[in-house]
Formats: sequence, C-alpha cells, structure tokens
Amino acid sequence: MVIKSIRSLNISIVLYHNKEEQIKKAIKSALNTDLDVNLYLVDNSSTDSLRDLERIDKRIKYIFNDSNLGFGKAHNIALKKSIEKNIPCHLVLNPDVYFEKGVLEELYKFMESNKDVGLVMPKVLYPNEDIQYLCKLLPTPFDLFGRRFLNFGPFKKIIEKRNEIYELRFTGYDKIMEVPYLSGCFMFIRTEVLKKVGLFDERFFMYLEDTDLSRRIHRVSKTIYYPEVSIYHEYGKGSYKNPKLLKYHLDSTMKYFNKYGWLFDKERDEINKKTLEKLGYFAK
Repeated sequence: MVIKSIRSLNISIVLYHNKEEQIKKAIKSALNTDLDVNLYLVDNSSTDSLRDLERIDKRIKYIFNDSNLGFGKAHNIALKKSIEKNIPCHLVLNPDVYFEKGVLEELYKFMESNKDVGLVMPKVLYPNEDIQYLCKLLPTPFDLFGRRFLNFGPFKKIIEKRNEIYELRFTGYDKIMEVPYLSGCFMFIRTEVLKKVGLFDERFFMYLEDTDLSRRIHRVSKTIYYPEVSIYHEYGKGSYKNPKLLKYHLDSTMKYFNKYGWLFDKERDEINKKTLEKLGYFAK
C-alpha cells in the first residue's frame, strides 16, 4: 500500500475528441497549485491523438481506453487509483472548466477543517461572470422532463417558477450551504467517503451519474456548496443540440428513476424538504 502525503490530490479529466486549446486551459488550472497533484487524462476517444498532452508535465498520466466507456466508468479508473493509494481527496473535473491558482488550496483547506464534508463544489460561473445554477434538489420527473420538453409558451412561467426552487435560485448563491445534488463538472470528493458509498454507477453512460453519486455521498456526509472561491465552466448543454446526446440523457433519466422511484421516492422527498427548511425557503 502506498501512503501519500496529507496534501495529496488526484484529479481526473475524461476526454473525448476534445479541442487541445480547451483541454490545455483545464490542465493549466489543475497543475497550477502547491498541492501534491497527479492529473489523470482518461481518454475515451477512438484515437490517441491527445496522447502528447502527457508531455506537458510529469504529473500528467494519460490513459487511453480505445473506446467510449462513458463519463462515470472512465472517471472510475482514476478514482480507483486514489482509493488504492490512499489519496485523501479526488477532483472530478470537466475539460471545459478553468480557474485561478488558490482555488484547489482553499477547497483542500476547507475539507481538512470540516471532516464531516464528503463533497464540495465552488461557485461556478460562465465565462461572462454570470452564475450557473448548479446546486439542485434531488430531481422529480417533472424537473427533468419538464425542463427539457415544456420550457416554452404557457409552460415557461411554470418551469421558471419551479427552477427557483429546484435550482435553489432563491438563495442568491452567495452563502455556504448544504445541497444534495452538486454538478459533476467539478466534484471535490473525500476519498474515504467513496470507500463507503462506492464509485460512479457505471449503468449511467452519460448524464445523471453525478446526481446519483452526489445523492449517495449526501447519505453519509455533508455535500457543500462553497462560494468563497469560483471557477469558470464553458457549459454547452450538449443534449439540447445533439440528438445522440439527448438519447443518452433520456436513457440515463429512465435508469435514474427506475433506481430510486418515479412519483414515489420517500428519500428524495425527505431530503428535499429538509434542504429547503435549512435554507429558509418555507419562511419566505
């Protein structure tokens, strides 16, 4: 068994025919830190044309899968290494995310000071500085299907009103808060918690795997939104533009509700009610 220093952090980025310019921004952000970092580039592309990225820095480990394993299954390759080597924390990072030096150190310090926290996400901004509403309640079928297919005409106001609650927009996103569903674009995870709840559920090829893992982590530890630091996410909403991605999204949505329940999900209802009570929604 390999024991790393307490300031060790593993980071994984899953690649799939990405533009090098975009990936290099994410790599630069990940490596611009005083922490003891290893960065795993797990490539789901059909060719290894991105292999040269490994030459940028000796801390980069390139893993070529020679097939598209999906988001969660590919990240699990690196997550298993963090568990095997007893790395205290692991960051699941999207290739379209970038941030300034100091973000990783601040989040690591927060995790060290709050042992009951299993997952933390910083404030997420669009490149134009607008906030991305990526703190959510556990979804109902209406939250997922309604947002995707009914966000027009007479239904638009209903969807917008629901998003005020579902995406916790009423909070202002300006304070530290416990949230049951944090986005998979930047998941700063305590490795010990993964030993308890398991890794990404590989039945989810793409989409909802972050919902599922965040939910399972929330069962045993705190899942925290930490707006003291921020990152930038070039969020593309691919499933709104690409029919193939939409198919993946719908498939994962079906699997998620088959796993936890469609209209009847007692755990979801209890967690969402408790979250809203803590955030003062019912007092408004």
